[in-house]
Amino acid sequence: MDFSHLTTQQWVLAAAAALLAGLAKSGFNGVGMLVMILMADAMRGHERESTGVVLPLLLCGDFFAARAFYRDVRWPMLLKLLPPAALGIGVGYFWMTRLDNTGFRPLIGGIVLALTALHLLRQAMPGPFQSVPQRPWFIWTMGTTAGATTMLANAAGPVVTLFFLAVGLPKMAFVATGALFFLIVNLMKTPFSFHLQFITLPSLVFNAMLVPLVALGLWGGRHLLRRIDQRVFERFLLVLTVLSALHLICA
Repeated sequence: MDFSHLTTQQWVLAAAAALLAGLAKSGFNGVGMLVMILMADAMRGHERESTGVVLPLLLCGDFFAARAFYRDVRWPMLLKLLPPAALGIGVGYFWMTRLDNTGFRPLIGGIVLALTALHLLRQAMPGPFQSVPQRPWFIWTMGTTAGATTMLANAAGPVVTLFFLAVGLPKMAFVATGALFFLIVNLMKTPFSFHLQFITLPSLVFNAMLVPLVALGLWGGRHLLRRIDQRVFERFLLVLTVLSALHLICA
């Protein structure tokens, strides 16, 4: 893709995606789905390639978050989740080689709607999800799903959140283990994105121009967390996410 011919609207959408990528890594986990949607809209006609534009931005946020919370990582849980996630990345890569941009926009929208429904179900019925035992079938199902959705659309956040809540990780361990998980998984995805030519020299130059906005999003997210009602923000975000997903499906 030729990034030198982006319109003003595309630049605004890409800049918003970079800001939200940083915000997502500061604690506003639900924002991650919007990052993918905004970048797909900015790269209209190149929706598959948009995942390669988003990935380096997420890696920047992952690195800083993992470094900040490294001491609280629950290594046994992380090591259990990584093998099925690697399998899921392989599954996602398989489907990536068989989808064109026409089919990719509704696929992204469908994934986002499904993950949003999963998030709402967890909120409405927290008991059953929080009491799920740490059985191999559950770990492999959630890990594989997370790997596939992150390869297809960088949208595994709700799946991983559901898993960590289900196994009862404490708050700090939740944040730390999730940060390191996404850093490792996103690094695992990088060779596939290069092979698919979703990450190229022009896209990396484009990323370099957006990275400061990721840092700004991280900084701003820390201040927002102290001033905004989390429940009101999450409800607004869910509505915006659903509308954005419907836009991708119907546009």
